[in-house]
Amino acid sequence: MTASRSRSEIWRPHVTVACVVAMGDRFLMVEEEVSGRLVYNQPAGHLDDGETLLAAAQRETLEETGWTVELKHLIGVHQWRSTEHGDAVVRFSFAAEAVSHDPKRPLDSDIARALWLTRAEIAALGDRLRSPMILQSIDLWLGGQRLPLNCLSHLTEGAAA
Repeated sequence: MTASRSRSEIWRPHVTVACVVAMGDRFLMVEEEVSGRLVYNQPAGHLDDGETLLAAAQRETLEETGWTVELKHLIGVHQWRSTEHGDAVVRFSFAAEAVSHDPKRPLDSDIARALWLTRAEIAALGDRLRSPMILQSIDLWLGGQRLPLNCLSHLTEGAAA
């Protein structure tokens, strides 16, 4: 901590998770309202206190789309400064397989709908994409990037060092 920065001003990035869920040549996306406009994103959201990254990715996908997914791989960790709010974001992107869908499940209040789009359809959305991490993670997945889930660990409080 620098002398000019008080304890309350400590830099804290937003830690988020997202899932690349492919079915054939289509990817699961959400249309959501952010700051009064409709944008497109992968099922994604913030890591909650006490939650594992894996649990957060599954929870966010279910809450935003009604799809239960099985995580298969870590695609990558992305660092970006949001143009939306100006804060730093650290995003963990996962490859997931769709397991089951509950079409009657209510979606998060800011989600207009979940939909399946091709990579070309997603790219054509241009500035309606919520972040550049969307296409980056899809392209990494399409390029074959697959990291084992066990490269992530969650140590509980009091765990021996």
